[in-house]
Amino acid sequence: MTDKIEISSIIKKRTLGLAFVLGAASLAFAQQKVNVSGKIVDKQNNAVPYASVTFSNKANKMFSDAALSNEKGEYKLDLTPGNYDITIEAIDFKKSTLNKQISAAGNLGNFTVVSEGSLTNGKTQDIEGVTIMAASTKPYRVELDKKVYDPSTDLLSKGGNLQDVLSNVPSVDVDTDGTVSMRGNSNVKFLINGKPSALLGIDSGPGGLQSIPADQIERIEVITNPSSKFEASGTAGILNIILKKTKGMGFNGSVTGSLGYLPTTNLNTNLSWKKGDWTWFLNGGGGYRKGEGKNDSDTRFFDQTSLATTRYFEQNSRNKSESNNYNATGGFAVDLTENTSFNLSGMIRSSDSNSDNKVDNFNYDASKVLTDYSKTNALGKGNNLSLQGDIGLDHKFNTNGHNVSLSLSLQRSNNESTEDSKQYNSSVFQYGSLGNNNTINKSIIGKIDYELPIGEKSKLEAGYRIDNNVNDYDFLNKETNADLVYGVAEKYSGNTVYDEMINAGYAQFKSKIDKLGYQVGLRAEQSNIDISYLGYTGATDSNKKSYLGFFPSVFLSYDLGSTNDQLLLNYSRRINRPRSWFLIPYPTSLANRQNLFQGNGDLNPSYIDSFELGYAIQKKKFTINPTLYYRKTTDDVKFVVLREAAGSDVLITTPNNVGSETSYGLDLNVTADLFPWYKILASADLFGYKSEGSYFDATRMDQPLSFAGSGFSTRIRLTNTFKIDKTMSMQLQGFFRGGQKTASSLSKDMYVLNFGANKTIWKNNGTLAFNIQDILGTRARNTTSFGSGFEKDSYMRWNPRSFNVSLTYRFKQGEKVDQPKRKKDINANSQGGDDQGPPM
Repeated sequence: MTDKIEISSIIKKRTLGLAFVLGAASLAFAQQKVNVSGKIVDKQNNAVPYASVTFSNKANKMFSDAALSNEKGEYKLDLTPGNYDITIEAIDFKKSTLNKQISAAGNLGNFTVVSEGSLTNGKTQDIEGVTIMAASTKPYRVELDKKVYDPSTDLLSKGGNLQDVLSNVPSVDVDTDGTVSMRGNSNVKFLINGKPSALLGIDSGPGGLQSIPADQIERIEVITNPSSKFEASGTAGILNIILKKTKGMGFNGSVTGSLGYLPTTNLNTNLSWKKGDWTWFLNGGGGYRKGEGKNDSDTRFFDQTSLATTRYFEQNSRNKSESNNYNATGGFAVDLTENTSFNLSGMIRSSDSNSDNKVDNFNYDASKVLTDYSKTNALGKGNNLSLQGDIGLDHKFNTNGHNVSLSLSLQRSNNESTEDSKQYNSSVFQYGSLGNNNTINKSIIGKIDYELPIGEKSKLEAGYRIDNNVNDYDFLNKETNADLVYGVAEKYSGNTVYDEMINAGYAQFKSKIDKLGYQVGLRAEQSNIDISYLGYTGATDSNKKSYLGFFPSVFLSYDLGSTNDQLLLNYSRRINRPRSWFLIPYPTSLANRQNLFQGNGDLNPSYIDSFELGYAIQKKKFTINPTLYYRKTTDDVKFVVLREAAGSDVLITTPNNVGSETSYGLDLNVTADLFPWYKILASADLFGYKSEGSYFDATRMDQPLSFAGSGFSTRIRLTNTFKIDKTMSMQLQGFFRGGQKTASSLSKDMYVLNFGANKTIWKNNGTLAFNIQDILGTRARNTTSFGSGFEKDSYMRWNPRSFNVSLTYRFKQGEKVDQPKRKKDINANSQGGDDQGPPM
């Protein structure tokens, strides 16, 4: 028997079984049929999804039939009473046969299948949803409403973190400053195990992404067009990060250590213990990272009437940083009864960082003659402590998928940072600033989800969710002059409290008519936002926003011959609520006095209508998954660069609702096993865009500035995997990102080349990995910003070329904690013996 049973062959067998019935419809109609059901499980009583179950009638083949188990291992069908040979086939399990006399309707109980027994003695990852491509060795698979990426095949991020993994995920792009976008849109919603998490920090930015080791990630779900069941925020879509959990009975675990340059060190472990009804787990680790970045800019100021250059300003910035981060997550799950389970977990995350930023400032006249030189030294420190507790209860009313689940998550994050900036003019102290920022974030998330099967092909889902987020910002900025007397910068200091309450309810119904599957849903979200400002001098202000939104979704699928070959069409409506610090209407940092960021207290949410049409072609050696998409955004938010005042050299970047944006494109993903030793994973996003609208420049007294821009851009990634022998593989990846124009900026092309390799050692219990990021040193962002009376060219590089080597040791999967004193049953599965207690 081959090591893998292709899903396509299973579908064919099922189709053949169904053809037997259709061919004998006239005869079967005269027979009285009974409804039977059952469940396919493994030796640990875990559900086996998408198993082919064929019932062959021994007396008359015309009465034979077949079924495919769902994601919970359950199946149903109608049979004519009689004696049947039952054949069960599933991926990574041995073919099983048994005989059963069917005389009356009812549940046939559990049918157990035995694992093929791979080198690691582990089973293939569970498949969730309707799978279009499902070979376990593929780096990703496509499902009805999402794409699933498996980082275990990714050699380039070994020893790295979540940010490194996301750099290799199809449809996802990570910018040089750590900004994550999907299909050119950076408004991405991050979830950890299906919900927001303090593990990523308050902003889900680079600091949070770098705190999650790649070794702790089980899979990443890319949801480009979420259904009504998901929260409506995140116009680009959702990235759901699923962390590793136990898969076998007994004690399991792994330890990974890595060392890299610029020096990075990491040590992480994943431990779990499963016995009887209880599962315990502990994941954690820590690391050190050093960085060196550069940010250069050249600004040309000109007369708005004659367009003649009046002067130039050049700024060169060099930043050195170092950070430590530690995290630990522990908890347990227990089956209280056969149908009810309870889980409890806690997480702690701690990090601290230091930065040293040196900036050179050059002022030139219209003839490019140097008129003034100054330099700025800025020292920064920061620390974070995040805590999270989760509790959940799941109950099954029956084995037919009638379920209810409840969960509660409590989160708190404390962030403190300081910065000390000094500016010198020809080595003479000229200006200084001291900044202190203390941010406290508290969140409560409660959920209830209900599932009710209706008949054999339909299901109703409904739920309620409450989110309460309170962000408390304290900013104290001080300025001084040549007299070295620091005074409070009242304009840039104060307290802001952002209190957000979201109540949401949803309902969706899914069913199937012949080859047409459909899912329709509606979500309603009531948002109440209260923002309070308290200035340093005691002046107060407030801003309240309240809005009710309805967010429908429609998903259609059509089977083109089999469930492995489908045409998918879907629509959803989404919302982009402004991030809390985007609403603070004053600069909160004065470290770089020439380039400031300032929020906008009048910022409104954006809404997006998104359409997708997808198709999958799957063959034994390759899969092709093209998706056409169209998005229309209203009240689109863009960053606009303005002068602080007329004639000022100080530039302020601020978010604005500038108008509308339309984007459309082709998202193409391809996998191909070209040779036994050579595989590729290719992804391409080819998209066009058109923006139009206006924004107001306070330095000008005339009409608001209008703009209209359009263009075409690309994102292309090709990962080549070479299998050297049974224990060693290599990867070479190329990435290209085309230029793009926005309301006030133009970005240029970028290309990157990465390399990775790993070797299995110690009888398959260890892995040695090595990778190089940015071989050519080209991972940088070149942009041109333009506004009223100025034009600025910028070059930004987050980190230089880096190297990393890592070593992973895996404890024997399923090793039992306590061995039985009697002789071990030679037929017992190595993932647990008969002394382990009832399986979960």
